[in-house]
Amino acid sequence: MMTALIVAQGISWVVIAALVVALLALARQVGVLHMRVAPAGALTTAGGPAVGAASQAVESRNLDGAPVLVGGAAHGTPLRLLMFVSASCPLCKNLIPMAKSFARDERVALTFVGDDTVDAQREMIARHGLEAYPFVNGPEVGQAFAVGKLPFAVLLDDKGVVLSKGLVNSREHLESLVIAHEMRVHSVQDYVARMHGAVA
Repeated sequence: MMTALIVAQGISWVVIAALVVALLALARQVGVLHMRVAPAGALTTAGGPAVGAASQAVESRNLDGAPVLVGGAAHGTPLRLLMFVSASCPLCKNLIPMAKSFARDERVALTFVGDDTVDAQREMIARHGLEAYPFVNGPEVGQAFAVGKLPFAVLLDDKGVVLSKGLVNSREHLESLVIAHEMRVHSVQDYVARMHGAVA
């Protein structure tokens, strides 16, 4: 009886040791995969003001028809996020709550930009609770920033310099705009390309 207990105890210790080794090997593999898999980032586009270039103030209108300036210098506002959306874009509808949360957490001044009918925009504003955010409606801003697909975001500083920009469809993509700015790279993809070049 005692011999059986000792053998069982020995076997259990061997199994525990094997599990520890397997866990360490798994942790190492997760680390290797983490290094190999590129982080997801907003997909940058070639048109419009380049990252690092100053944007020009574009005259457009809000939903009440009042003229507003978008882009250019805005002293006292360290970071501004222009969020290009459409009432007919399903991805935009999913991203709007994330954009609001992101702007609040990162202390970014958020402005929505669209190019739909006023009625469609007002319905979207009511549905998503955007009354507290500036909403610019007209094609001028999208043309100035060469926005071809939605949802699209542009991060500006107080001088109107484009810090980062790109197509976004998740909270991670929005965060990549700030990360790219903090890392002083044009985009997360640019950073990954540099890392691969350094390794090669």
